[in-house]
Amino acid sequence: MTAMSKGLLAAMAVVVLSVSASGAWAQQQNEAATPAWTYDGPTGALHWDRLNPAWRVCGNGKQQSPINIYKVRLDKTLPPIQFHYLTGTMTLVNDGHTVRVTPPAGSYISIGGTRYDLVEFHFHHPGEEVINQDLSDMSIQFVHRSAEGKTVILAVELNEGNSNVILAGLWEKLPKTVGASGTTTVMLNPVGLFPADLGYWTYTGSLTEPPCTEGVQWYVLQNPVTLSREQLNAFAALFKRNTRPLQLTHGIHVKASE
Repeated sequence: MTAMSKGLLAAMAVVVLSVSASGAWAQQQNEAATPAWTYDGPTGALHWDRLNPAWRVCGNGKQQSPINIYKVRLDKTLPPIQFHYLTGTMTLVNDGHTVRVTPPAGSYISIGGTRYDLVEFHFHHPGEEVINQDLSDMSIQFVHRSAEGKTVILAVELNEGNSNVILAGLWEKLPKTVGASGTTTVMLNPVGLFPADLGYWTYTGSLTEPPCTEGVQWYVLQNPVTLSREQLNAFAALFKRNTRPLQLTHGIHVKASE
């Protein structure tokens, strides 16, 4: 190999390395550029669609949640929600947006013969679900997914009243700093966080946080459950407000079970 050929190969190697390094740097920059999001301020809910191109549906979507539920159609054909939740310990994580709870593995619901596995549930203060302009003190959203990837969210309103036994067990391990976690010391079943009457409103909406994915089937329970003032204050001390503003309905149809 001539000296000229060796020099040419060396130059090509430098170019390849430069391009490779540039690509790696760009990838790192893109990853680093993925924005954090909040509920207020420059990175708040009103700006989610401009923080990341993948989140544009947060601003231009036609099936966004939450909505004000005030005009509903009674549908006697809607199936009941069948619960198959397991009792066990649960892990709570403070992710900076809310407290997310991982339930015992194997918990699921069945609606119309389809199984939806319970992935996690989390809390909002005040409640995100609005009924005839009425806002609850808090709400719980139970996120489920089917084997085909369909997302179903069950929402339960919480209002101040009697102490909630299941929340008492969870709040013993309430993580108070971002990134902190805790595991309950008692065996709990999340079905205890639902009202006795499981009548619901249902509509097709979206996730209420980025990326605001649409096609989510919502089941908002018509009857609230209670929590004590102390339980409410404990969460409010961590999250003064972690609620997305109401979204335009764009003709979304809400159905009510019997």
